[in-house]
Amino acid sequence: MAILNNETQVSVFVGGFVGGLDHPECVNWGMDGYAYAGGEAGQIYRVDVRSGECEQIASTGGFVGGLAQDGSRNVYACSNGAVMRIAPDGAVDTYTTGTADEPLRVPNYPVFDGEGNLYVSDSGEWKQDDGCIYKVRPGGEASVWCRALTQFPNGLCLSPAGDFLYVVMSLNSPRIERIRIEPDGSAGEIEEVVQLPETVPDGLAFDTDGNLYISCYRPDRVYRLSPQGKLEILAEDFEGTVIAAPTNVAFCGEERDILLSANLGRWHLTRYEAGATGVALNYPVIP
Repeated sequence: MAILNNETQVSVFVGGFVGGLDHPECVNWGMDGYAYAGGEAGQIYRVDVRSGECEQIASTGGFVGGLAQDGSRNVYACSNGAVMRIAPDGAVDTYTTGTADEPLRVPNYPVFDGEGNLYVSDSGEWKQDDGCIYKVRPGGEASVWCRALTQFPNGLCLSPAGDFLYVVMSLNSPRIERIRIEPDGSAGEIEEVVQLPETVPDGLAFDTDGNLYISCYRPDRVYRLSPQGKLEILAEDFEGTVIAAPTNVAFCGEERDILLSANLGRWHLTRYEAGATGVALNYPVIP
């Protein structure tokens, strides 16, 4: 199905990619050549992007938010008020629950930097403006890294150079912010990137040209933001069938040229022919 938006004149081919998933919120590309997705009952799916086949490899026992993978092929899933670690053989353990004084409440999305630190958004309660961002050092020691972005922090991604953490703020008001990562690893200046009124943005991904892709839980839409600040609608689906509450978005495939979104409102992943190559993710080896 080709979706052409007259406002922005962006046209991409969009189609269902793989079905049989249980209302997936997340999709992530692994260093092992597979995409990964999670289901609302705790399912961890491994997806072959060449054939479109998928299999469940594990279960966390609870709703799965975002995913990341390390250099040993372990998958990290925000689930059950923790970051769970799923080994290649499907064994599941707890990587972190936050700190003793400030445990994770609604962990939503994890992203690794090149040194093995895992940034995790804790969204907090809906419309309570009590979220924050944790930093988990290699091995699982966690601390609250940024307290300033409280309005339901959601999806995360690093800038192509790794010097900023981009953060989706889903509420009050919906927008994208970025936090400078200082040389000592602390959180620095916070800058607003773009406002997204009357939306509920959720996921983020960069391509190698510096364009930022933003998927929205509401409406059924994916944006592309240029380095110059031009915001355009890459694809949308007013029927909510092919694109249905697209939460996370990720560049997948050996060449990272297959853009996929998860669809929390349906049972499949969606493929977009965006004509772009995604920035490579970090896959650190964690002790």
